[in-house]
Amino acid sequence: MKLVSIPKIFPWLFRKYLWNVSTNSKIIYLTFDDGPTPEVTSWVLNQLSLYQAKATFFCIGSRIQAYPELVVQLLEEGHLLANHTYEHVNGWKTITNDYVNEVLKTQDTIQTFQENKTKYFRPPYGKITPKQTNALIKQGYQIVMWDILTYDFNSEFSVEKTLQKIYKYTQNGSIIVFHDSIKCKGKLYYLLPKVLQHFQEKGFQFHALPIK
Repeated sequence: MKLVSIPKIFPWLFRKYLWNVSTNSKIIYLTFDDGPTPEVTSWVLNQLSLYQAKATFFCIGSRIQAYPELVVQLLEEGHLLANHTYEHVNGWKTITNDYVNEVLKTQDTIQTFQENKTKYFRPPYGKITPKQTNALIKQGYQIVMWDILTYDFNSEFSVEKTLQKIYKYTQNGSIIVFHDSIKCKGKLYYLLPKVLQHFQEKGFQFHALPIK
């Protein structure tokens, strides 16, 4: 089974990326990639509201433009909108200039809904080159990875075993990745309510990524 929790050496080796948030408080940072998606994102927002949970949504630019009502809803409910490229491109297969333009185009779209926020960006598939990284950092982007990956996109994984690993490895300041997409909704619908309930009972709060 692939690792739900990243190796501890990753944040040291790849220090330009945000893997978790340093805090002594019992706070978890939930993130959702690949939306907004009709039905799925609405369901996620409903689940979050049940636990007074806030989250960061790393949205695809073309989907922001296609479903603006969902973007308005998530912002009105206190969540954070963040950048996931315009067409969900793979950085390892995209030249730097084209990749940066994907991010800039998405940021322009985001700013029609949300102003004066930290420019958080997550590379699709977690794949980004050093040149792309440096180019985006120079333009003020904070590149966000994760320390807990739910594998809601992989149908071969046992959701119960994955859930137990999430319970085991999540800690103060963890950044957890879910996906609010049609492909992932089966596992997402199983995992998210259990994660919310379990960690709330353990005294955790769920926050969007901090604005600087």
